[in-house]
Amino acid sequence: MRHSLALILALMIAGCSLLPSSHDASEDTASVSELYAKAKVEMNADNYQKATEYLEKLQSRFPYGIYAQQAQLDLIYVYYKNEDSASAIAAADRFVKFHPNSPAVDYAYYMKGLANFIGDTGVISSMVQKDMSKRDPKSETESFEAFKQLVTRFPNSKYTPDARQRMQYLANNLALHEIHVAEYYYRRGAYVAAINRAKEVLEKFSGTPSTEKALIVMVRSYDALGMTKLQKDAERVLDSTYPEWKTKKVVEKRASWWNFWK
Repeated sequence: MRHSLALILALMIAGCSLLPSSHDASEDTASVSELYAKAKVEMNADNYQKATEYLEKLQSRFPYGIYAQQAQLDLIYVYYKNEDSASAIAAADRFVKFHPNSPAVDYAYYMKGLANFIGDTGVISSMVQKDMSKRDPKSETESFEAFKQLVTRFPNSKYTPDARQRMQYLANNLALHEIHVAEYYYRRGAYVAAINRAKEVLEKFSGTPSTEKALIVMVRSYDALGMTKLQKDAERVLDSTYPEWKTKKVVEKRASWWNFWK
């Protein structure tokens, strides 16, 4: 795991971490252990920008070995803490590509999912009450897929329980996005397109709160197309699963993702 790697390095650089701040080794001539020690000092002080500089310099000067591998992991984290989601995601992808058998791969997947996830909720926090379903769901999709990789490949990872919870939230949001598009098509008479979007919800996000709306869109769209058998099939599912559906509006004003998250 990431922390076991860090423990080995901590033992290797224990002497370096005790050096006084006036140590005169320049960054250009510092050893790999000195650079890593400096980076750890800055990370522990929450000086993530300075830590990034040391870690990037370490990678540039010493691209191989245990320090380089740990620096790659730490860079994922400091990029994330610097709110540089794109760099964090790229660093996570590089780590998985070049160290596929590392015991820290689960951490890389988790951080990739988190960088996408937090990147999106950061936008939400700056756009209060805006309907986020109208945005491109790319970051949410990539976050979901990264967490899915983690959960599938590493079911016993310590990061998996949190990843599962975030996946549920993301699944709800992605389903809401599909429903938003399906309702848009339905209101404009594009019934086949509406049906296809509703099917996406049933196939990929079954069990989310949007399942009922997906079935309603399908019932109404099949009815509008005169496809009676398919309409009745969808209606039977609705009647058995959501018996009160007929009392609800077909297309309701949707709550924003911000309200959903709150």
